Amino acid sequence: MSDATPTSDSPGFDDMARDIAEVPAVEVIVTVAVNLMSAAAVKLGLTEDGEDHKDLDEARKLVHALAGLLDASTTEISSFHAAPLRDGLKSLQLAFREASLVPDEPGQGPGEKYTGPVFG
Repeated sequence: MSDATPTSDSPGFDDMARDIAEVPAVEVIVTVAVNLMSAAAVKLGLTEDGEDHKDLDEARKLVHALAGLLDASTTEISSFHAAPLRDGLKSLQLAFREASLVPDEPGQGPGEKYTGPVFG
């Protein structure tokens, strides 16, 4: 028997699809945004092990993706959800600018295509 053989304890695709079908779209969007924020914070070195995981190229991609998601979903999620996510995005953009040895020009940083220039 191989490790790839499903067991009766692991959920099947149908079970997972049914579970995700019960989750409201807003919750999925917010969860994805929070995951992008968390990953970006790690790649910016903002965790306890900071420098061990710092990778500004990866952080740029994650912050840019987060900004795109928030820009695209602003009309779909309430300001109750959007406001703290936008605040978190701005904090990540500022942290990126501070961590960069050669900062991007205003409006050229990660996600600034969607948010406009970010200043401290």
